[in-house]
Amino acid sequence: MGKAARRLSMAQWDVFSSRPLEGNSLAVFFDGRGLSDAEMQAIAMEMNLSETTFVFPRDAETERERGVRVRIFTVQEELPFAGHPTLGTAFALRAESGAKEVALELNVGKVPVRFEDARFEATTGEAVSGEMTQIDPVFGMQHEREALARATGLPVDDFDTSLPIETVSTGLAYTIAPLKSLAVIQKLRVDQNRAGEYLEKTGGKFFYFVARETVDPAARLHARMLFYNGEDPATGSAAGCTAAWMVAHGVAKPDERVLIEQGIEMQRPSRIFVRATFHDGHRKNPGDNRIVNVRVGGNAIEVMRGEVFL
Repeated sequence: MGKAARRLSMAQWDVFSSRPLEGNSLAVFFDGRGLSDAEMQAIAMEMNLSETTFVFPRDAETERERGVRVRIFTVQEELPFAGHPTLGTAFALRAESGAKEVALELNVGKVPVRFEDARFEATTGEAVSGEMTQIDPVFGMQHEREALARATGLPVDDFDTSLPIETVSTGLAYTIAPLKSLAVIQKLRVDQNRAGEYLEKTGGKFFYFVARETVDPAARLHARMLFYNGEDPATGSAAGCTAAWMVAHGVAKPDERVLIEQGIEMQRPSRIFVRATFHDGHRKNPGDNRIVNVRVGGNAIEVMRGEVFL
């Protein structure tokens, strides 16, 4: 007789939306113990979503101290951090436990996700029920518009001249590229090979294109993230970098919660709520002015539950 198949329990969640079949889909495997790296990568390819996560249960004391161990895979590679898998996995774990806070131990470190039920988003009348705190941002280089135009194949006039193109990381580095209008970002086409070569040389993992003109008047930015051979419906890690960038350059006030809309061109509308704090060094250390406490929030809904047989 052949060896019995392993049965892996999983659920699929749509993240950064409160409606099924919108937002960014995520497959969550509740017990990855015993899986090799190659098996996890193959399962992520089988799921064929932006990301798939694997939970590694540990004893209660370790999880209280360090968080629930989670690894994140795209269809091509493991990532140290990504936003929608962090939020979605926390929602899935909360559905099992009812906890008000779920801390995850990711490859980048401990990331807490807090939950609340209050409707505290006045501009949209929408509850932002889960919110993660990302690691403090690191600001990289600012880029010349001409260099970006050559790297992406976009006309130089498509870029917003009032804001810097800048690389920022809260665990994964994105080069935030502001474009001048909604019309420009909606017809976005990028030479991915040249773009990838440029990013590799300049310290970014992906481009995150944003525009101040939006479809929803309540949104502060319209965003798109093209990667590999497709597009991401919602990019929570990039949104955290962008929250820091917005506060640094006056697009959002410190601690103001603002909405980033993404995924609209793909018919997967996503609503990402972000905020960040400006830490004033004051008199003791006047040079210590930095952006901290980057928070990214939104909703998520379970759409599927099942088992995978290996």
